[in-house]
Amino acid sequence: MIDLSGLEPFASGYNRHCYQHPDDPTLCLKVLRPENIEARYQRQAWPKKVLGKARIDDNRQELRAHQQQAIRKLLAEDQSSLVWTHLPRFHGNAATSLGPANVSEFISGSDGLPAETLEHYLQRLGFDQPMQGAVDRFCQWLIETGILTRNLLPHNLVIAIRNGQPELFLVDGLGAPAIPDRLAAIPAWRKRYITRRIRRFYLRIDWESGAKNQSWEVSQKL
Repeated sequence: MIDLSGLEPFASGYNRHCYQHPDDPTLCLKVLRPENIEARYQRQAWPKKVLGKARIDDNRQELRAHQQQAIRKLLAEDQSSLVWTHLPRFHGNAATSLGPANVSEFISGSDGLPAETLEHYLQRLGFDQPMQGAVDRFCQWLIETGILTRNLLPHNLVIAIRNGQPELFLVDGLGAPAIPDRLAAIPAWRKRYITRRIRRFYLRIDWESGAKNQSWEVSQKL
């Protein structure tokens, strides 16, 4: 049992808190926020409620996302270094004083603090040349590996320096839970799916880097 009492999360989303492991600072612990999971469940229409709370359990979905065919295939082919080029290394789950946690690599900046998100970087410096290169390398990695993600959002990507240049790491949003495994196994379909995610990602970057005169929901439809 990992004791998280008295610790503050270094990052929080609506569904999870992220803690640095108290005994191993190279690890990140993602713990569910049960009160928000319950509120999200209660807001759903009754047909979705019938499916239960497991479908909105981000830890469970993340565990399943790491079992997707593309990742399993690369690991079986001894290409783990390629898998973890833009993903934090994943170590399964563990029991904590705040409930079950998913355990992954803690991605830090050069100062040892939590790595900056792409969202924050774009707000500071815009979509400059170094970040254009980092985004391009990340997108090429998606195409090369066939790893499926949800919509790519800048707050779900963090920046770390690797080999003297910035690289993106996807810390949330892995997997495509609504896609059947048999469909995801078709190379042509998988490539189309990833290409659409990339195209939408660039639109989101443009919006994040601009004046935001319109909401994202409106901008993406223009």
